[in-house]
Amino acid sequence: MAEQPFSKLVGARLTVLAQGKAEIVVPIRTELLQQHGFVHGGVVSYAADNALTFAGGTFYGDGLTAEYKLSYLRPAQGEMLIARAETLYAGNRQAVCRCDVYVASNGSEKLCATALGTVANVNPSRKEA
Repeated sequence: MAEQPFSKLVGARLTVLAQGKAEIVVPIRTELLQQHGFVHGGVVSYAADNALTFAGGTFYGDGLTAEYKLSYLRPAQGEMLIARAETLYAGNRQAVCRCDVYVASNGSEKLCATALGTVANVNPSRKEA
């Protein structure tokens, strides 16, 4: 993530990276809000996208988002976003991953979005996971 200028801009941190799993935390600050005081949907989407790609990429050494679908479940208001992704399937060319995005506030978490995505293997010579 250190090579991603946008990750630096939003203050994101990769807090978990293990085989098939990733967690990204984004502290919520005023600059990330939209006009109603909720975290901008683009920031929620970013967190899901990156967590999906990191989780799937653990099987290949690297990965790129091929596609993802995001459902917003509730407005994100709180102290931080937490995007937790896991790989459901990893083949030779692509991995299918799921990510739930939570908003944390006062020690509790609420689900605010969920995503399902496909991560492309950028090292296709690597064998199926």
